[in-house]
Amino acid sequence: MGLLDKLTGWLGLRKKEVNVLCLGLDNSGKTTIINQLKPSNTQAQEIVPTIGFNIEKFKSSSGDKLRMVVAKEELDTLLNHEDIRSKKMPVLFFANKMDLRDAVSSVKVSQMLSLENIKEKPWHICASDAIKGEGLQEGLVWLQENKLHSKYHHVESLWW
Repeated sequence: MGLLDKLTGWLGLRKKEVNVLCLGLDNSGKTTIINQLKPSNTQAQEIVPTIGFNIEKFKSSSGDKLRMVVAKEELDTLLNHEDIRSKKMPVLFFANKMDLRDAVSSVKVSQMLSLENIKEKPWHICASDAIKGEGLQEGLVWLQENKLHSKYHHVESLWW
């Protein structure tokens, strides 16, 4: 059973769709994170760079310090978009690639992205290593806890 299946089970959404928008800079580990969330028998054995975007159906941040400025600008643009600004959806950040020697800590990523300025949405950041699946469970547990307290009946979340 994949982590996303467990999340939908915890939320009592076995027969409902879970809408999650997974965004981030290129080479930040988005596809690897999504792959880790699939049931083990459907996980891809080899991950290749995504061209365009992926849409995955489920039944049930970058290590490059110089690109953090770009990530912050994109995040600010996204959070100020009219379709997202007014919604109280939780925002989950994965400070991915913690296995790399020069990885930026989740605290430093939070500071560089000015996450403390996000006041209108609950947010959380997790250190992660998507290749090993480390930190993903913590993020999904946080997401599950924040959706239980939400007035929305469907799951709408952002991962960055």
